[in-house]
Amino acid sequence: MLLQGSAALVIRTGLRAAYGYLVVYAGLLVFGLMCLIWSGAAGLLGHLLPRARGRVVGRWVTSYGFRCYLWLLALTGAFRFDLRALDALRDAGPLIIAPNHPSLLDAVMVLSRLPDVACVMKADLIDNPIYGASARFSDYIRNDGFMGAATQAIANLKGGSQLLLFPEGTRTTRRPINRLKGGAALASKRSGVPIQTVLIETTSPFLSKGWPLHRIPPLPVRYRLRLGRRFMPRDNLRETIADMEAYLESELGRGNGMDAAEPLAQPQTTRLDER
Repeated sequence: MLLQGSAALVIRTGLRAAYGYLVVYAGLLVFGLMCLIWSGAAGLLGHLLPRARGRVVGRWVTSYGFRCYLWLLALTGAFRFDLRALDALRDAGPLIIAPNHPSLLDAVMVLSRLPDVACVMKADLIDNPIYGASARFSDYIRNDGFMGAATQAIANLKGGSQLLLFPEGTRTTRRPINRLKGGAALASKRSGVPIQTVLIETTSPFLSKGWPLHRIPPLPVRYRLRLGRRFMPRDNLRETIADMEAYLESELGRGNGMDAAEPLAQPQTTRLDER
C-alpha cells in the first residue's frame, strides 16, 4: 500500500509538471502567434487609415487581444488575475499610470483593462518583427530618444490619452523596487497630469528579470493589481521621485498578503466580455 501511494504521488507530481510545461509553453506560443497576426494586420491598416484613427483602432484591438489572452491563461487554472481595480481608471481622463514592474506580463495586464493608453516601450520591441508593426500602429512611444519620447508622451496626455510608464525603467531586480527614473515626474510636470501609482502583487517571480524560460513556477501563479497613491504635478522633480520611491518601497516592502495558498478573487474569469 505504501508503494502504491508513493507511485500515485510520483504520477500526480509528474502530471502536474507536464501540465505546467504545456500551459506555459503553449501560452507563449499563442501569445507570439497573436502578436504576429495582429502585427501583419496592423501593418496593412497603417497604410489605409489616418494616423489618429489608426491609433484608436490599434490601442483598442491591442487591449482586447490582451484581455483574450489573459482570459485563456485564467481558463487553464494555472494563472489567476485580479485586475478589477484598474477599471476605475478607464474613464478617469489623462493620467500617468506608473506601476512597479515585477514581470513581463505587467504591461499586458494593464493594457488589457485600459483601451486608450500610450505605452512607453523599449525601442527593440518597436523594431521587433513580431510586435513592431502593431506598436507603431498604436502610436506607442520608443524609449531610446529622451526628448522625443517626452514630447510624444506629453502630446498624448494633452490629447486626452493615458500614459503607461514603468518608473523603474526595467523589470525589478532589487526588492522591493529598483531606484526610480525621472520620466514619470518630468512628464507630470510638463503636462500638468498626475501620476497614478499601481501596485502589482504576485505569488511568483515567474518572468521576472533573469527568469529562465525552461523553469516552470509552482502553479497557480496569482496576480493582483491595486491602485496606489496619486501624485500631483510638482516643479521639483527630485522631490517627486524621492516621494514616489519611498511610497512604493513602503507599500511593496510590507508584504502583500498573497500567500501561495491564499485564493484570490476570480472576477470575470469565465466571461470574456467583462474582462
